[in-house]
Amino acid sequence: MLTAEEALDRLKKGNQRFVHGETNHTKLLTHQQRAEMAEHQDPFAIVLGCSDSRVPAEMVFDQGLGDLFVIRVAGNIVAPSQVGSVEFAAGSFECPLVIVLGHTHCGAIHSTIEALRNPEQKPSANLMSIVNRVRPSVEILMQTELKDDLEKLSVHAVRSNVFASVNQLRHGSAVLENLIAQGKLKVVGAEYSLETGEVTFFDF
Repeated sequence: MLTAEEALDRLKKGNQRFVHGETNHTKLLTHQQRAEMAEHQDPFAIVLGCSDSRVPAEMVFDQGLGDLFVIRVAGNIVAPSQVGSVEFAAGSFECPLVIVLGHTHCGAIHSTIEALRNPEQKPSANLMSIVNRVRPSVEILMQTELKDDLEKLSVHAVRSNVFASVNQLRHGSAVLENLIAQGKLKVVGAEYSLETGEVTFFDF
């Protein structure tokens, strides 16, 4: 079983292969391996990422079938169902690592900024449920000089939102808090660049 540090190193190396076009997808190639995994799975990391079609975690980290337990939702937000999914994977498969993966030019961030700038033009109730999860990360930034530079505001808001999601996972679940306290789980934030394909991992 990998440690959190070993799992993180594996993801970093996989992303570098992806960036340099040296990907290795052997696990996707044989019918036999797919059949063997039908009865069980043994992912080494959990990725809570955005639903954006340009950020498929398995490709970004150059991993194959069964390697990652991936949870995708617009804005990589943390709601009860996402927390439950992380709890399930951490408990059932003893995954030692959770990555909260945001990305540049995030549509959920853009929608939140627009909703805050134009409160009279509310999105649908369902989209608003996502906006309301992202809102605290953006509102605090809109009280600074960033409010006058939408490009910079968006950049900082993506990272602020990742930090918020990491914090929620670290402190919003007794199950996860216990695993973290025992040294069995680590939660890390990261940002994927749509422009370069590179993932930046945050140390906080």
